[in-house]
Amino acid sequence: MMGLQKELDGVLLVDKPRDHTSHDVIARLRGKLRMRKIGHAGTLDPMATGLLVVLVGRATRVSQYIISLDKEYEGTVELGRTTDSQDAEGQTMETRPVPALTEAEVRAAMQGFLGDQYQTPPMFSAIKIAGVPLYKRARKGEEVEREPRFIRVMSWDLLRFESPLIDFRMRCTKGTYVRTLAHDLGNRIGCGAHLRALRRTATDKFSVAQALTMEDIERLSIPDIEKRLIPVSQAVPSVAL
Repeated sequence: MMGLQKELDGVLLVDKPRDHTSHDVIARLRGKLRMRKIGHAGTLDPMATGLLVVLVGRATRVSQYIISLDKEYEGTVELGRTTDSQDAEGQTMETRPVPALTEAEVRAAMQGFLGDQYQTPPMFSAIKIAGVPLYKRARKGEEVEREPRFIRVMSWDLLRFESPLIDFRMRCTKGTYVRTLAHDLGNRIGCGAHLRALRRTATDKFSVAQALTMEDIERLSIPDIEKRLIPVSQAVPSVAL
């Protein structure tokens, strides 16, 4: 008679592919590991790739702690076109010519977003108002009042500028909508913009370089995946389960 599979516990770092929701990743892991108690600490939009911190078993209890950690991203802003979702997934709202810009001018515009600030979440977001996700209202063409959220942008560095594309690296607090910053940067420059690509490279000390791809997860055995789990005591030393 076969014994019951033991329940796994720990933090698993996953490199989320493009066009997968964070929920898709969790569903595939539940099927692979044959357990239900799996969640993630900080969602990524379907368009975005990169680090998804997955919590397995009792590690789900430290979700709020890990969600609160600072994030690091790399991405691309495209100047000259605004969209209703503020990213490349949305419908074009307006196109405008991109002015002649130097790297120094682009860098200066980006530096203007550093520090503490309040950000109004976009309509195309999973935030619920009266129990309804905002994106469902946005798809109906509705606009509702949103409560601004406190965020901090610690760094927003220019990696490369080849008009109309700006490649960047950013470090920011939880809950920051990078696509909204891309949209606002376009407004500041005067031609509009949207977020063309985004990749989360780190959550505090957790790096995407340590992460498993979905192909890795499908290929590895459950004992091999278990070896990649970071114990909660190591991931969050200050928390005792």
